Amino acid sequence: MAPEKDAVRINERIRVREVRVIGSDSEQLGVMSPEEALAIAREEGLDLVEVAANSRPPVCRIMDYGRYKYEQQKKKKSKQSHAATLKEVKMRPGTDQHDLDFKLGKVRKFLLEGDKVKITVMFRGREMVHTDRGRKQLQTVMEQLGTLAKMENPPRMEGRFMSMIVVGEREAIAELKKNQEAEAKGEEAAESTEGETTATETAEEPKATEAAVEDGQG
Repeated sequence: MAPEKDAVRINERIRVREVRVIGSDSEQLGVMSPEEALAIAREEGLDLVEVAANSRPPVCRIMDYGRYKYEQQKKKKSKQSHAATLKEVKMRPGTDQHDLDFKLGKVRKFLLEGDKVKITVMFRGREMVHTDRGRKQLQTVMEQLGTLAKMENPPRMEGRFMSMIVVGEREAIAELKKNQEAEAKGEEAAESTEGETTATETAEEPKATEAAVEDGQG
């Protein structure tokens, strides 16, 4: 396959009478000829990149274009790196709340990673007579997952197994991730403040000791 052609115009490929230039620090440098703008970019060891060709005059930014393309490709690969897969979490009709909480934790983790989850209740022996308990178990799971998940396939029997498939609610997951990031930043800030306080107290201790020695000598 032929390599993808870069449609963005940079440096000498910008052939217009004048351009509006944004500097490498996002400052507005004003309207000038492409030659003048390219000279400024070259002085900084950077490129002149057309970012808004349809503006009048076109808008160009001074930047490291090679690095910019690398970062864009990295973000694109990161988004594509995780293909949604179908995970499965199994339980029994009589799974107690402690074990259920553990399994719900696994379900939430899979949903946050963008996967679908098949939740299966396994029946053994005479439990097949009470399949309604399995249906109630799955209903409990949905209630405890709350707004984080929605049902893609409703519960259905497959031999001795009753399964349903759930997927994540995008908005709820985005909000949860946002809250988790905020909590993490808050904890980091608290640890940093605690460290600074400890360092200050440690630095003050020798002074107190010296004062005590002087008082004793007096």
